[in-house]
Amino acid sequence: MLIDRRRLTAEFLGTLILVLGVVGSGIMAANLSPNDVGLQLLQNALATAGVLFVIITIFMPVSGASFNPIVTLAATAFGDFDRREVLPYVVVQSLGGATGAILANALFDLDAAQWATKDRDASHLLISEVVASVGLLIVIFALTRTKREALIAPSVACYIGAAYYFTSSTSFANPAVTIGRMFSDTFAGIAPASAPLFIVMQLVGLVLAVPLIKFLWPSNS
Repeated sequence: MLIDRRRLTAEFLGTLILVLGVVGSGIMAANLSPNDVGLQLLQNALATAGVLFVIITIFMPVSGASFNPIVTLAATAFGDFDRREVLPYVVVQSLGGATGAILANALFDLDAAQWATKDRDASHLLISEVVASVGLLIVIFALTRTKREALIAPSVACYIGAAYYFTSSTSFANPAVTIGRMFSDTFAGIAPASAPLFIVMQLVGLVLAVPLIKFLWPSNS
């Protein structure tokens, strides 16, 4: 089966823009408010929420606007996504995330190719990623399975913006974003040594969320 190149391109661009928004706004926030970490986080959260709203609204008619391997895998588990398309989606999402971080570095006159050095391996951060991932999947698929897709963009934007504050990890909840953020040694970065456990915890969130969603919203009708 030939996979629609338009859909793959949309997933690549959407994930690129998402990580560009996360990393770029983090760099700008650190530049504008170098002595106020709380204000940096607020600026980063608002920019990320805004970017999410826009890219989901724009790209949903083209690719479904996953921009996130655990969302793609969850859709597959619910029978809403062709299993043969999972690997290409995950690949372009991951490439888009890495490209977005590298582009953000370049936009702020930093070395384009760099590794993050910010360790994020404490147990409370890992638990936060499970919680953040479960919550994100519930938001998306509660709306999908009750035919309220028009609310996904604002709901996801609000959820992630809030989760920046109610999770200690600042709610990555996305393996492709986690991969991308390894490539920027800035406010939003994550050290490569910390990223694998973050991704494992996000997958744990997926495993917990799918049966819970099926139980609470048992059909697509």
